[in-house]
Amino acid sequence: MNQLRVLFAAAEATPWVKIGGLADVAGGLPRALNASGNAEVRLVLPRHAVLERVEALPLLSFALPYRGSLQEVQVLETRRAGLVLYLIDGAPIRASGPVYSGNEPADAEKYVFFSLALLEFAHLDEWTPQILHLNDWHTALAAYGLRERRIRGESSLKSVLTIHNLPFLGPPIGAWMDAYGLPRLPVDLPPWARERPLPLGLWAADALVTVSPTYAREILTPEYGSGLETFLLSRLNILHGILNGLDTESFDPSRDAALFEPFSLETLSRRRENKPRLLAELGLSVEERLPLLGMVSRIDYQKGVDLVIETLRLSHHLPWQAVFLGIGDARLEAELQQFEREFPDRVRALLRFDATLARRLYAALDLFLMPSRYEPCGIAQMIAMRYGALPLARATGGLKDTIEDGRSGFLFEEANPQAFQRALERALAAYADTEKWEAMQRYAMSRDFSWSRSAQAYLEVYTTLLREHVPRLPG
Repeated sequence: MNQLRVLFAAAEATPWVKIGGLADVAGGLPRALNASGNAEVRLVLPRHAVLERVEALPLLSFALPYRGSLQEVQVLETRRAGLVLYLIDGAPIRASGPVYSGNEPADAEKYVFFSLALLEFAHLDEWTPQILHLNDWHTALAAYGLRERRIRGESSLKSVLTIHNLPFLGPPIGAWMDAYGLPRLPVDLPPWARERPLPLGLWAADALVTVSPTYAREILTPEYGSGLETFLLSRLNILHGILNGLDTESFDPSRDAALFEPFSLETLSRRRENKPRLLAELGLSVEERLPLLGMVSRIDYQKGVDLVIETLRLSHHLPWQAVFLGIGDARLEAELQQFEREFPDRVRALLRFDATLARRLYAALDLFLMPSRYEPCGIAQMIAMRYGALPLARATGGLKDTIEDGRSGFLFEEANPQAFQRALERALAAYADTEKWEAMQRYAMSRDFSWSRSAQAYLEVYTTLLREHVPRLPG
């Protein structure tokens, strides 16, 4: 197979800049695709303020039409661990500052500019991609711009758009589309969606991908479709569900310097050293056979933090201790603090971001709680399993695709405390059977969540697109 040339565009990517889970995908997937030997993937990011200190060489400059004048664009190039990174700079990116400023008009202009600049760059550089791989609303407009170019017969590129979190459709961008001279094409979207970047990208892209197979099915329903479920049903023939991967080199309990006692499948008994040392550090009583439950999560309604509190209150008669680590919604943070005051000998609410402590929790917990109301993919459950903490989760999105009920963890269907409690009781019964529990731990730790599996699925999407002689122009 000849190497496929892919320009991978995102708002953030590890190790350069990380705000959320998108960065893990944009940092991990291109490397895995390159490692396959079947693709040459290069990454493009906005040159956010935090990236101005990254050493990069000027590559080229050009201008975009803008309100009867021109908006200058600079492209810089660097590389790390064999991955080429392009940084796109210009006045709208410098004016916005942070990755996500929270100022809708500023973010709207920034990412319209970035989308159109990366699209123009893809047609100007000596290295010409065959595929634009776009991610979420921040880059989705590039698919729309590419469709408009193809209608004019000015491009043969194909586009893939990955949906990481459908409800984040992006801010209204109609004024900025006009400012940059982007024509309004007849789109079969609901009227309210015709000036939102993600819906426009969904309409224009040649292939749509969600970050898990179950989420691909869920977004076709009113519960998860964000008002676009009918439109997405019309795109069913180009919709794929591909599970995200995990950076198994970074998350390796046998080499993790953050742990009190590193361990592996072959040295699983060493894992037991982590729990008592963490409990002592947190001021909780050390009882080896008392199950330790926990969450490492954004403190958010979507993540089901309120369900955990209510369920554990209902289950006060059962044996457990619980630790929560994360930041987020102020009201839920206050509820967690109150929960700790109610159960000072059983609960710790650690309302902060602490990467080292997070890794120690993964290695010490018996049960990792993820009762999410929706979860497009989720990475925490994969880390937990790799570190021997069995997930107890709601059967939604990627949680349903990665956790095997009764084998590598425990699942429940309804997002209510009663269903959660029944699953907790099953999990505690399994914990009491030490032989069964260790067998489940070993199975969970042996699961393959590496990016190489995801990369192979994306390669199949790419090659299918390139086999199509005439660019697909639906709607």
